Amino acid sequence: VMDSTVLIIGESGVGKEVVARVIHQLSPRKNKPFIKVNVSAIPEELFESELFGYHGGAFTGALKSGKPGLVQAAAGGTLFLDEISEVPVKTQVKLLRLLQNKEVIPVGSVNTERIDVRFLAATNRDLSALVKLGQFREDLFYRINVVPVCIPPLRERVEDIYSLAIHFLTEICSRYKIVDKQFTPSALQVLTDYSWPGNIRELQNLIERLVVLYPQPKITG
Repeated sequence: VMDSTVLIIGESGVGKEVVARVIHQLSPRKNKPFIKVNVSAIPEELFESELFGYHGGAFTGALKSGKPGLVQAAAGGTLFLDEISEVPVKTQVKLLRLLQNKEVIPVGSVNTERIDVRFLAATNRDLSALVKLGQFREDLFYRINVVPVCIPPLRERVEDIYSLAIHFLTEICSRYKIVDKQFTPSALQVLTDYSWPGNIRELQNLIERLVVLYPQPKITG
């Protein structure tokens, strides 16, 4: 599975990007680029040029020299496609070509470019359901769903809350140069009993808020 495409599945905030970075660091490509693409943040009309690059004069406002895309920036390394479900339908066939043949056609060009890159993708949606609705190509789904990795939500990993809370407390105190801040047993019990709809991201943000705003050395429940 060293170069297989991995699909990381889980609710928002469970740490899908962290898992993607770990996969990259454990691969032979670890010394090459890790490029994250937040698919939902790219306007549909710019998606192709941002991902695949463009040649000079390809469209109004294009640089005369052209511009490489995020795919080219990841050459030799890993391209992480976060929120893969949001790829525009008309662009999905070009993404399929990229995954199948490891080649792209920059906007404004007629020539293909070979790309050596490993693909990771992540989603918080049910892609098989989107396939049935006609919102996601079936062939693209099978191409990215080679090695699925499902990350359970934090409420199903209660045993992890304690160690994560201590980890974040230590990390955040170090960042802010704060010493002697600790949780009381009652505070840790409150954290463990909570359902964490925002998952790990919510836990991390709450602990940072407590470190910054809580005046006493001991954080109580």
